[in-house]
Amino acid sequence: MPGLLGIVLGAWAYAFAHLTLLADRPAGLFAGAALAAVALLAVALAAHAAGVVDAPRAARAAALRARARRRRMPRQADPDAAGRPRPRAPGPHPSAA
Repeated sequence: MPGLLGIVLGAWAYAFAHLTLLADRPAGLFAGAALAAVALLAVALAAHAAGVVDAPRAARAAALRARARRRRMPRQADPDAAGRPRPRAPGPHPSAA
């Protein structure tokens, strides 16, 4: 939503700048544009208060928390325990696996 809001606001500012240059009475145009900006801000704040903007972020956070609960810590195995072969250092030639 912030990306879409930025695009709409940018297009509005671009159109306002060009209309101001072409208008006979820029003061009236400026007042109308200010009212439109207030209305756009009110819609954005209402959407934010209703939780429309944060819904995807909240769902993603819940999914990440559930994923973290499912994950377990890897087993801490002792490499020097009886019955475990010692890791070998790499040789000058690649092994023929």
